Amino acid sequence: QAQLVESGGGLVHPGGSLSLSCAASGFHFGRHIMRWWRKAPGKAREFVAGISSTAATTNYASSVEGRFTISRTNAKNTLSLHMTALKPDDTAVYYCNVPQRNWWGRGTQVTVSS
Repeated sequence: QAQLVESGGGLVHPGGSLSLSCAASGFHFGRHIMRWWRKAPGKAREFVAGISSTAATTNYASSVEGRFTISRTNAKNTLSLHMTALKPDDTAVYYCNVPQRNWWGRGTQVTVSS
């Protein structure tokens, strides 16, 4: 049974940094593209970042480009998202996703507030 478990969320001040992790299990993690998404209250779910199976290619939403970095460690079945220069607009529940299988984690809350 595939499982994705996000962690690392919390409360951070504007301009601060936070790193999220997604622990994957139950499938061949290293064979799949992975993505981060987020869902803010009253807004549609938004793509944040994606990474190819070998980490050779990454892509980002324009709203986070230059501030967020997606990475993965296939040997540890782990996906990461390092977020810097956080803004209140980054407040959301962040989810990791396997797009080819439409698998989703339960999310981790990130709140950016002074």
